[in-house]
Amino acid sequence: MNHDIHAPLHIEAITGVILAGGRGSRMGGADKGLQNFNGVPLALHTLLRLSPQVGEIMINANRNLAAYESFGVPVWPDSTSLGEYAGPLAGFMTALERCETPYLLTVPCDTPLFPEDLVARLADALVREDADFAVATAPEEDGQLRPQPVFCLMHTGLLESLMRFTQAGGRKIDAWTAQHKTVAVPFDHPDDDPRGFFNANTLAELHQLESRLP
Repeated sequence: MNHDIHAPLHIEAITGVILAGGRGSRMGGADKGLQNFNGVPLALHTLLRLSPQVGEIMINANRNLAAYESFGVPVWPDSTSLGEYAGPLAGFMTALERCETPYLLTVPCDTPLFPEDLVARLADALVREDADFAVATAPEEDGQLRPQPVFCLMHTGLLESLMRFTQAGGRKIDAWTAQHKTVAVPFDHPDDDPRGFFNANTLAELHQLESRLP
């Protein structure tokens, strides 16, 4: 058997989680995932964009759970072991605990134009490099490629590692992924949307993104 030929990941093997558990402090405490983008709540827009790319989907949210449940997928609040609002890693942990597929993909709820081939490219790199994590990198306004650690594909077997990391006080995604083999996946091809990883932290930024749609 030739181990150099890696089988591609099938989308059925991947669960996507939409991270909507934040406090929305820069939106005046508004629940970011429920803010409208082109007339559709951000989290639902994200769900529709992600659905064709993964086998299963769940949402990580900590309030207005009924509103999120109305989108028709499972909704899980943060596990309380990390204390209140422990940041995105709390959502990672909740999703890893609930995930029933071999792989988990995380996306935030506030980046509505993320690539429609996000998962395919992360999965290709994960398999090719035999890595534990594949993390998107994208050009920021200065043109430099920077990691977008909330866009992360990982093996679900990493739950124990995450528990150890957070029990030791760790809270930063990139400090955790740095403990494992991580492949960076650049989204800087000529036909990649330069706004693909632009996240809306304020309502003004959200309206600015809407106004720039074709």
